[in-house]
Amino acid sequence: MRVIAGTARSLPLKCPEGLDVRPTTDRIKETLFNMLQADVPGSIFLDLFSGSGAIGIEALSRGAEKAYFLENSVKAFSCISQNLAFTKLENRAIVIKQDVCSALGSIREKEVDLVFLDPPYKSGCEQDVLSVLSTMPYVTDRTLIVVEASLDTQFPYLEDLGYYLDREKRYKTNKHVFIRKCRE
Repeated sequence: MRVIAGTARSLPLKCPEGLDVRPTTDRIKETLFNMLQADVPGSIFLDLFSGSGAIGIEALSRGAEKAYFLENSVKAFSCISQNLAFTKLENRAIVIKQDVCSALGSIREKEVDLVFLDPPYKSGCEQDVLSVLSTMPYVTDRTLIVVEASLDTQFPYLEDLGYYLDREKRYKTNKHVFIRKCRE
């Protein structure tokens, strides 16, 4: 696993040990950031269920102004901190070791541009996190939320939470779902 592009390009990243971590492959990460390339520079980026921190680090490497990493695992928290130090991106990063839904309330930004969440597949966490995000003042109709999920994960509750499905990108084993808040 490595940083694909930007100031930390080609630097290898550590991954926390264990079966509960499922890093986004370099190919899928590259496809995702090709789709987000115009939105990343200067952005405020949230990486939820961060794991190794690879997605948020990629955003910082490509010019995000600041990235928040929310992760509850001690091993993953340590790994994110090591990866940020190794890539020399820690000065633009805030790492929060806490349950994601609880940690969302501690973010003090006027507006967040991009939110990436990659919860454990088939855990149902997506709905809980999206519900909390819908109440956060920093999530506006300009905020793009990207959920990495298994191919069979459905989002029938989006409208009830005040969101709409912007688009979906399917891969062999998973997908990225792009969600926006409805205009008020």
